[in-house]
Amino acid sequence: MKHLLSLLDLSPVQTLELIDLAAKLKSDWKQGQLEPLLDRKVLVQIYEKPSLRTRVSFESAMIHLGGSGMFMSEKDAGLDGRESLEDVARVVSRFADVVVLRTFSQKLIEDFARVSNCPVVNGLSDDYHPCQALTDILTMQEHCGDIEGKTMVYLGDGNNVARSLAISCADMGVKFILCSPEGYKLEPEFAQLIEKRVPGASYEVIEDPQEAVKNADVLYTDVWASMGQEKETAKRRVAFAPYQINAELLEAAPKSVKFMHCLPAKRGLEVTDDVMETPNSIVFDQAENRMHIARAVFAWLLK
Repeated sequence: MKHLLSLLDLSPVQTLELIDLAAKLKSDWKQGQLEPLLDRKVLVQIYEKPSLRTRVSFESAMIHLGGSGMFMSEKDAGLDGRESLEDVARVVSRFADVVVLRTFSQKLIEDFARVSNCPVVNGLSDDYHPCQALTDILTMQEHCGDIEGKTMVYLGDGNNVARSLAISCADMGVKFILCSPEGYKLEPEFAQLIEKRVPGASYEVIEDPQEAVKNADVLYTDVWASMGQEKETAKRRVAFAPYQINAELLEAAPKSVKFMHCLPAKRGLEVTDDVMETPNSIVFDQAENRMHIARAVFAWLLK
């Protein structure tokens, strides 16, 4: 049985196959062709964290493929302690054809998948956000053409999004630059993981934003304080203030540079309004592509 718990569950070849499948399904969708590949399949989503894009994109994706979806909070599902995780997983996976979990703990997703009777997808955890990273590669490909050898610069917190992006960039031959302040970078061992997965992959850490963006094809950022980090908000605002993507930083990058954000954006913090609204911004194409990647993931897991 296949799961998508992180991009480490995919080989680089499978990453490319998923991107290609999503592009084909999107092209068909734009032409009004919606083949019911997953007729009468059932999606169950269980979330500890609220969501707009993740929830709607996954449910829309399953409906477009001919199936149906339902949503449960952790309390609805009994993950608040009413039942053991293993019992919940065994029961839900007998009703569902695929389960999407959006949680704090990566271990919870892995433990659920270990006893599940159906494929499990990581809709987000504190460690990884695989479907977002696949979405970002698809979007970059649409706007930059052949992306092999291109450069993505991620400015901000070395979080689940940054970690997943670095893996997907390595898989696709994209140079990944992490631009983060001291204390917020990805763990040093992560560079070794990338090198082991894709020997020769270009992964670099640069602290100076002006230096980091000078050859960028894409600038990417995320919120400075993710869900669960609210108590660190004031401290993080100080640490990340020099890493804001604004008009001045955009001027330091090539004129053709694209701006991406996984959303929701805290306008005026990690990114300014003018950058969000500039023609360089492709954040809403990026948001739409969450649905197309979700369709590809479901088709890949269930066909």
